[in-house]
Amino acid sequence: MERDDRLPLDRRLRQEILLARERVYHFARPTPLERIDLPGLEIWVKREDLSPIKAYKWRGACNRMAVLSPDERQRGVITASAGNHAQGVALAAAKLGIDARIYMPRPTPRVKQEAVMKHGGDRVGIVLAGDSYDESVAAARADEADSGAIYIPAYDDLHVMAGQGTLADEVVLSGHGPFDVAYLQIGGGGMAAGAGEWLRTYWPEIELVGVEGEGQASMKAALEHGEPVPLTELDIFCDGTAVRQAGSLSFEACRGLLDRIETVSNQEVIGAVRTLWEGLRCVAEPSGAMGLAAALKNRDQLAGKRVLVILCGANVDFLQLGHMAASEGASKARTRTLRVRIPEHAGTMLDLLDRGFSGLTITDFQYGKVDAADAWPVFSLSADEPAKLDAVESTLNAAGFEWSDVAGAADIQFRAIPLRSDLLAHPLFLRLDFYERSGALRDFLDQRVRDRANLCYFNYRQSGERIGRALIGLDFPGASSRDRFTEELPVTGDGYRRCAPLDPAATARLIGQPGN
Repeated sequence: MERDDRLPLDRRLRQEILLARERVYHFARPTPLERIDLPGLEIWVKREDLSPIKAYKWRGACNRMAVLSPDERQRGVITASAGNHAQGVALAAAKLGIDARIYMPRPTPRVKQEAVMKHGGDRVGIVLAGDSYDESVAAARADEADSGAIYIPAYDDLHVMAGQGTLADEVVLSGHGPFDVAYLQIGGGGMAAGAGEWLRTYWPEIELVGVEGEGQASMKAALEHGEPVPLTELDIFCDGTAVRQAGSLSFEACRGLLDRIETVSNQEVIGAVRTLWEGLRCVAEPSGAMGLAAALKNRDQLAGKRVLVILCGANVDFLQLGHMAASEGASKARTRTLRVRIPEHAGTMLDLLDRGFSGLTITDFQYGKVDAADAWPVFSLSADEPAKLDAVESTLNAAGFEWSDVAGAADIQFRAIPLRSDLLAHPLFLRLDFYERSGALRDFLDQRVRDRANLCYFNYRQSGERIGRALIGLDFPGASSRDRFTEELPVTGDGYRRCAPLDPAATARLIGQPGN
């Protein structure tokens, strides 16, 4: 097919997608389209996580490098990438016999660096430069000017966008369409441009929704200003889409394609990662789950519609999985984080649990004694039925508790739990392992602690295990009552499997007193 650069961008892009069909499958095979089982919704997931590089970026990189001339191949290539595009370039470099230097930000997850070397072998070298994608691009462009190597863009290139468009071609050929709406992730905009153009060509009535993170919405900013503009601040939790400024060419394409932009929070993305795990048993990187996050955010408007989302990558750092699993966003239930005032004397904490939080699940409990008269414990609460959580405010008000919402507070997020040792008489700190079932923690406080000691410290966060682990501080009126409590406390009991006092040195460190 003869190309004509005088054609409008949309026609040139469609032309190049047709040509890319012949090139990209020399490097890898098509990926499947699977339906995820969600009540009341028909959502189909394009499984780009099952490609050789566990992401869609191989398509654009391979298509771009396949059109290099013999002289350009001899000069070698350079690129910058947060990880997935780098793997695509590495894959193409090894198969085409082209040397490649790949600039990556210094915080790039180790899993992505290792994957680049795995795919590229001795054809590839990694240069860690800068703390962000933009700084890596600047370093790579400087190398390009000095060395004469060919720069392979991650998104702002016609051949790259056309290569990404082949994933939409597979969707069209799957037989599961037509789709009513497609949610397309946007970093620089290459995939949204290529895939969006192809979907709109075959299904003119489809609604195309660009999806960006709330702290990295560069395409939304470009559309609002009429041209690409740099973001002042950039959230890199969804590192695969963390681009400070949308591409010029991809902006021109997206401006005429997208019906709207939807932004999603990091917590919504984490919830979508969990949904993908539970529905398809796949682990998405944050950017890979953004499309589903946007669909779930708008689920009330999607009833009766056939929805397409792209699982565009699964190159997540293992350590990041722990952070996501521990986050409130991983819970299916809604959550509230409240600080509640209670009198500082024995039995009041149990009274709060009984009268204020009955029927709710405590997912986080933070408290340290800092006042002789009043206590201000912090609880994160969830409920399977939203109505129960909605009622907590009226319940606390009716019971006479003073409270405040502290969701997002820095001291709560970082678990800065203060404790004044000068207010303690005869403290005892216990490590408690209790069974994660309704009433287990409450029963321990009721049966073992009530009227014997004041609660002076509590540090517990739900981990997803069947066992909850907490550090509890109890303050006794005298040393004899503390010693008697310790002697009588079984190591195991109803609702818990282990209760052990901290050793004296650990206790001294906890309350800030000299100790061995």
